[in-house]
Amino acid sequence: MSKDSNNYDVEQETLILDMLDKFLASEVAPHVHQLEHDDIYPEEIVEKMKEMGLFGCIIDQEYGGLGLSTQTYAKIIERMSKVWMSISGIINSHLIMAMAVQKNGTEEQKRKYLPRFATGELRGGVGLTEPDCGTDLQAIRTVARKQGNKYIINGSKMWITNSMYGNCLALLVKTDPDATPRHKGMSLFIAEKGKGFIVNRKLPKLGYKGIDTCSLNFDDYEVDESCLIGGVEGKGLQYVLNGLELGRINVAARGLGVAQAALEEALQYSQIRKTFGKPICEHQAIQLKLGEMATRTEAARLLVYAAAAAYDRGERCDAEAGMAKYFATEAGMENSLEAMRIFGGYGYSKEYNVERLYRDAPLLLIGEGTNEMQRIIIAKQMIERNKV
Repeated sequence: MSKDSNNYDVEQETLILDMLDKFLASEVAPHVHQLEHDDIYPEEIVEKMKEMGLFGCIIDQEYGGLGLSTQTYAKIIERMSKVWMSISGIINSHLIMAMAVQKNGTEEQKRKYLPRFATGELRGGVGLTEPDCGTDLQAIRTVARKQGNKYIINGSKMWITNSMYGNCLALLVKTDPDATPRHKGMSLFIAEKGKGFIVNRKLPKLGYKGIDTCSLNFDDYEVDESCLIGGVEGKGLQYVLNGLELGRINVAARGLGVAQAALEEALQYSQIRKTFGKPICEHQAIQLKLGEMATRTEAARLLVYAAAAAYDRGERCDAEAGMAKYFATEAGMENSLEAMRIFGGYGYSKEYNVERLYRDAPLLLIGEGTNEMQRIIIAKQMIERNKV
């Protein structure tokens, strides 16, 4: 099979993306409007995603996954987000959890959990954010105290994806609340649902409907010491930050998908809608918008693919992932607004997709680290790489 210069399988990618496009066209697109409108979790779609192996798409083949490259993964997320962004989130949070185990877990943990992650038998996400803590993860208050061969966990988490319909989390806690510096007291656990793992409620949101985003409590919740990822306390924040590079590439790919969807909606509508005796695409004002949208989308695509390629090469790519996340998600936001303007009054109607795109896009500016934070990360990396 042919491989490109970054050593990933081009033929395999083509087959997978073709299969995905057919699935999205036949099994997802016809149902998006109703599911999104009623905020219904897409159970049947998720079951088909399991059958396709999407929950194990970047898990290594030796552990039952497809072993796809991050570049192929980014294209999968781009296509999914173009049709319905919510289903891409169901995979993203799950795979950040899986990669925390694949990259940092003991061999015993990998053998035990990764095959179950790959099939979707165990499906979930990452438990990081708390009611009073988002960007500053070192300020978390959820605590795990060791008793014998168990850890007893107490605390709360907020905005946790896949926590109602999923059954497992990579859970960030403090094992030493008094540690200095604070990050040395943080650990990451594989936390399957059980007694004391309490899902309080599904949180209502502006957009990003259908997917379960919840608030959680942990009330004397017990996990075995074998669930401590890597088997060593004090490395939880390091493991999480490593995973966020992948998460940011995913969110960047989502932004690209939204930007592409908005562009395609606008291109199609502008050729059908007529004013003053001709299609609005022939008016210079609309052409200026379409030209800007198309250029913005293509620039976002190049950044996303470049970050994914760097990740596949094993390079440190927090700056590249940050650039892709920042630019592509802003492109999604700007394109969705321009599409709404091109549609005019119809763009404000729930009958058309552009209204949904406009509600989904703002989440991407915030999730996986705000775009303000991305710019700071980028600047610090540029300074570090160009010292005088």
